Parts: sequence; C-alpha cells; structure tokens
Amino acid sequence: MQRLTSGFMAGAVICGALLAAEPAAVDRAQVRALKITVLSTMLADGGELGEWGFAALIEADGRRILFDTGAKTDVVSKNVQTLKLDLADVPDLILSHWHWDHIGGLMTLRREVLAKHPNALARTHVAEGFFDSRSGTPPRVELNQMIRVRPEYEQTGGKFLVHAGPVRLQPGVWLTGPVPRKYPERNWSGNTRVTTAAGASVEDTVADDMALVIDTAQGLVVVTGCGHAGVINILEHARTIVRPARVHALIGGIHLFNASEQTLTWTAERLREFGVEHFIGAHCTGIETVYRFRRDLGLDRARCVVGAVGQVFELGKGIDPRTIAR
Repeated sequence: MQRLTSGFMAGAVICGALLAAEPAAVDRAQVRALKITVLSTMLADGGELGEWGFAALIEADGRRILFDTGAKTDVVSKNVQTLKLDLADVPDLILSHWHWDHIGGLMTLRREVLAKHPNALARTHVAEGFFDSRSGTPPRVELNQMIRVRPEYEQTGGKFLVHAGPVRLQPGVWLTGPVPRKYPERNWSGNTRVTTAAGASVEDTVADDMALVIDTAQGLVVVTGCGHAGVINILEHARTIVRPARVHALIGGIHLFNASEQTLTWTAERLREFGVEHFIGAHCTGIETVYRFRRDLGLDRARCVVGAVGQVFELGKGIDPRTIAR
C-alpha cells in the first residue's frame, strides 16, 4: 500500500451558526440515549429499497441527525415512508464526502421537508475539500455533482457548514472533519483527479471524507459513509479528538469489498485492539469482509451483521438485524 500523509488542522470553517470546535477535555458529557437506523444500503428487507449507497438516521438524546442521503434521488425518501419515519424535525444533515452515492437524495429530501418546516435539513455539514472540482482520467466532464447542487440547495434557504477540523455538534456528538492519514490505507478507487487551489490536477484521495463519533458510557459509536480515509485512521482520530475509549459500535461503509488478504488481516488486528463490540458492515464494506471480521474479532451473529435497510442499533439493546441479515 502507498503511504499517505495529511496534516491535521484544528478548528472549523463555519458557514452559519454552529457550536464551535472545542478540545475533547472540555466536553465531559456523554450521550445516554442513542438509536441509529439504516436508510440506504444494498440489502433491503420487506418493502424497503436497496441501492449502492448509504444513509442513516441518528437519534441522540432527543436530537435527530441525517447522515448521508443515498444514491438515487428517491430511495431514501421512499424508505423513510415505508419505515414510517419523518425527517421534518431533523435540522442537521451530514454528507460524509462528495461521492454521488451519498448525496443523491439531498434535494428530494430537502424539498419534501421544506413544506412542513423550513429549518428541516437546513444545515448541511461537509469537510474542507468537499466542493473541489473533480475529473476522471482523462479529464472530461465535472464529476462533483455538488458544485451544481450547491446553489440549488442554498436557494431553498439551506446552508453548508464547511469544517476544516473536528467539531462538536452537541454534547457527546462530534464530527471528525478531514481525517489525518497516519496509516497507508488506500481506500479509494484512484481513477479521479482533483484540482488544487493552485490549479494543479492531482490524484483525489477523498480528503474530505469524515465520520460521526458519539461518546457513550459504553464507549465510542462511530458512523462512516465509505471510510475512504481508512477505518483505522478514522478510529484513531476519533479516539484522539474525543477520548481513548473502546469502540462500542462501528456502523456504515468502510470500503473493503475488494481489499487484499493482507489488508483484511491487518485491519482486523487493529479493530480487535480497539475492542469493537458491534459492527454493521453496510454499503461498500463487502459481505465477505463482514464474515471475516465476525471470525477475527470473535463476534457472534447478533453483534456483527451485513448492513440492511431498516436495521437499527440502539444503545443498551445492540443490533436489530431484521430478517434478511439475521
């Protein structure tokens, strides 16, 4: 694997009102009630729809946050209806990175809730570099759809908050911001170029990839979209900005579906060191990867499952896998 480096920038670039980033030592509060519901991934149960994408609804101590919006314009919207959920009281949206399979439902969802409440999904959190221009190899059309979508979203009254470092969203709930690449986890396709501020075209390492970290008495709960920064880099960063606790739950995509045996072995060893207790491997994780980690981490079927739409992780109760992934 190629070694990567990335500088750590403290603080956040704020576009709108938000709690400022604070040192973890200041924030002693922990989340007591937590429920995470998967709204988009490839495997679906009952009447829900599956897709190559990811989205999840986070409910932490009475506050609700949407994490990613799936790939298709209408899949998350339909799954929300089928699951009898409502996003009209969700003020904050997190887009884990710029890729199409995480941002596709943004405008559909915003327009649907706008009629009920203008502040619903009105604050969208992204990491620095999210709006950078991207092209394929060789360059053709602009690949970053969010450059086009941004003004459309802002015309509805929505605001983007761009973070250059970790930020606390509420007591016990943190965004990592861009993740330092301490380890050479090459977790991206490598066929996309990004244009730098100086105008140079370089390989896109998805530097804007970020994760959500929830601090609980049982340990950290970490939600990822694709984990392009590398799941071990993400978890180490989470333990640095919040506290060096065990990882109570890891939920989302970690982009290891095509990883080598060497990579899977190394990753499992590190995850074991972090004490991962629950794992929902959704989206780009890979089905075989989930089974491999179940074995290597010493987890059982109740605590390590392939992600499915409608699946729930609840603090104190663990994972409800539903039927298809049970």
